[in-house]
Amino acid sequence: MIIIEFKAYGKPLQYQAIDEAIRTVKFIRNSCIRLWMDNKGTGKYDLSKYCKILAKEFPFANKLNSTARQAAAERAWSSISRFFENCKKKVPGKKGFPRFQKHCRSVEYKQSGWKLSPDKKSITFSDKKGIGKLKLKGTWDLWRFDKKQVKRVRIVKRADGYYVQFCISIDVEEQLDPVDATLGLDVGLKEFYTDSRGNTEPSPRFYRTGEKRLKFYQRRVSRKKKGSSNRKKAVNRLGRQHLKISRQREEHAKRLARCVIRSNDLVAYEDLRVKNLVDP
Repeated sequence: MIIIEFKAYGKPLQYQAIDEAIRTVKFIRNSCIRLWMDNKGTGKYDLSKYCKILAKEFPFANKLNSTARQAAAERAWSSISRFFENCKKKVPGKKGFPRFQKHCRSVEYKQSGWKLSPDKKSITFSDKKGIGKLKLKGTWDLWRFDKKQVKRVRIVKRADGYYVQFCISIDVEEQLDPVDATLGLDVGLKEFYTDSRGNTEPSPRFYRTGEKRLKFYQRRVSRKKKGSSNRKKAVNRLGRQHLKISRQREEHAKRLARCVIRSNDLVAYEDLRVKNLVDP
């Protein structure tokens, strides 16, 4: 399973429709969590049936595609099942009791409610939320994959815009020539990692580099009046800076991981968990 992401472009009314769909997903998920809390023994299929009840009771929930409602219920059940698994495994510390979601950033469709254009450069969402046709811009070649391979489509909202993700069912295999080398890695705080050969990779410290800009944007947010449009703009600029730092960290980790994997036949590392180092 791979995920291919594209930047989505549309009109302001379409962006408002996406925001409304995301709020509806949050409402359905929180409603399923409440149903599980109030009724002992509620299972996964009970949450799926509850989506139909919500659609009949609330018109705004009925406008959302049925598969998107089912995906929202699955999100709720994943948090519940994770809590049960942590209790069975006796994970030290907090077990992750399901909580109501305050912020939601995505809406997920299964294999209905959307349609790709013949050139696969745009996608149309056909539910009653009014999202409509969105242009796709990216570097990936989506036309190489058949529509049947696309199992889910997700619209994600970030600080710099909206993105469409395609979950494609395919096994990616890359044949590498053996190099007859093994390596052990130890992740640290001062260095990014230290290998068994004594080599160290310095920590990039992207957060420390961008901390000055973060403080600047945070002060701009604190000076704006709550609820004003200027405060929303300041919050967006702050979010963009955080997004930039997270992308820098992710790309740096990908580059290093690719180099380590291609230059060694076997890589051993410690599955370090901070929870296991602290007494409950």
